[in-house]
Amino acid sequence: MGIRNMIDRVVRLILVLLMSVIVLDVLLQVVSRYLFQSPLGFTDELAGFLLIWIGLMGAAYATGEKQHLAIDLISHKFTSSRRKYLEVLVSFFVCLFALAVLVVGGLWLVYTSFLYGQLSAALEVPLGYVYLVAPLSGLLIIYYTIDNTLHLFRHQTLPTTP
Repeated sequence: MGIRNMIDRVVRLILVLLMSVIVLDVLLQVVSRYLFQSPLGFTDELAGFLLIWIGLMGAAYATGEKQHLAIDLISHKFTSSRRKYLEVLVSFFVCLFALAVLVVGGLWLVYTSFLYGQLSAALEVPLGYVYLVAPLSGLLIIYYTIDNTLHLFRHQTLPTTP
């Protein structure tokens, strides 16, 4: 099993676990609100935090699967060899964005959250743990983008998932 397959499996497992927890969390919120007329305060906050993690980890996984949002109006007008170079240019800008915004900005956000001891209101969890998904997903996006680009030049196609 290659590194890419191992990373894919771990990210998929994390996403499945997060989705399972958010479904249970929302179900608990609905049951406590409508059956017991006493909503639990932490379920709303937990759902929000889980949604952040699912969104950013899902974006990283979608990048690896080449399922992310792309505007391909221009690329269809290029020849296949020039399309590869356009793909490299787009990959460069994706990596640059992920590095600057998600990794560097995310690490700064995590650092300052821990530095100032910011806690969430209901769960009283350090917010640095919530924000940790930004640099993690940024690193995954960079990895997937580079791996997809290298695969494009080695095999003339994009990688497929097992």
